[in-house]
Amino acid sequence: MNFTITRQNLHNGLAAVSASIPSKTTLPVLSNILFEAKEDAVWMSGTDLDVAVRVKVPADVKELGRLTAPGKKLQEITRELPEQPVEVATRGEQIELKCGRSNFKLNGLPADEFPSLAEVDFSEGWTVTGKDVNGLIHHTTFAVSTEESRPILNGVLWELREGSMRMVATNGHRLARMGVPAESGGAPSADFIVPPGALQHVQRLFKDDDTIEVARSGNHLGFRADSTEVYTRLIEGTYPNYDQVIPRDNDKVATIDKKALESAVRRMAVVASDQTHRIRLKFEPGRVHLNVLTPDLGEGHDELEIGYEGEELEIGFNANYLLEVLRYMPTDEVDVAFKAPERAVTIEPSGDNDIDYLCLVMPLRLLD
Repeated sequence: MNFTITRQNLHNGLAAVSASIPSKTTLPVLSNILFEAKEDAVWMSGTDLDVAVRVKVPADVKELGRLTAPGKKLQEITRELPEQPVEVATRGEQIELKCGRSNFKLNGLPADEFPSLAEVDFSEGWTVTGKDVNGLIHHTTFAVSTEESRPILNGVLWELREGSMRMVATNGHRLARMGVPAESGGAPSADFIVPPGALQHVQRLFKDDDTIEVARSGNHLGFRADSTEVYTRLIEGTYPNYDQVIPRDNDKVATIDKKALESAVRRMAVVASDQTHRIRLKFEPGRVHLNVLTPDLGEGHDELEIGYEGEELEIGFNANYLLEVLRYMPTDEVDVAFKAPERAVTIEPSGDNDIDYLCLVMPLRLLD
């Protein structure tokens, strides 16, 4: 294998692929990037066996070939090279880099040892825009569960329907659901449970103006746009019926300035218990009182003016869950809807907008 490439192209390719390399692995080849020199370009691939990233980088290829080489080391070297063409060649199982007066040789491993990537047929898939997918990922993945006892909730549910698509994530205590209009191009409706790590690679590698092809093959999902491909193993199983959890009859609605509420909750959280993070919100016409009492630490009180006309009601929340939801709300004001102290509370963007976004937070019991 022998090719010449600009330092910037080499660096960009390595940066795109290196993020998929596991930080610790018992398989040495997984610490490597697979280089495949084809006629007019070099393909670089990295994988942790669950997610694989593959990018095509322009290069002047003099000799075809394949080899794997240490990904992180190559990235660190390339970052410090001068802005000159880099000549990359292989000698047996070594990869050699020459750039100006710099010369490096690194030990590689045969390409045959590198895991084969999922084969996905993109001819029967969906086409989505980077902006839509990245928006869904950004507004939902924070709510994914990190507990291993319910692996289904460790993924994001992605529903593709005729004319729309939606992502949902929950850990049982909070939930985020967002939908956008989408052209399915005649592809059938489908539901996938996608690991959030894979979606973060998608968000990192695909730009808003990219047109992304999405296709499924067996238990793998592939994303492709121009010169970048991402493949992921899907989480198997049936996602719980999240629709049952979303209350339809929350008839008390308070309209609150998002930044003011965020700020007040953050202040209260300082004095909240390290175990429960519990704070109390007492709603009354035109006002909300925030209270926290932690016996071994102290207490705090704050209040905000809000748009609310309903009867008085007090609800307990985990301050962290409330702050997370508020951070991702896309509008300056939010509508907080509730019915009773023990019922789930929904938070949605306020005002006259077309944003299909809903977050739900389960309340904490108030112990007097």
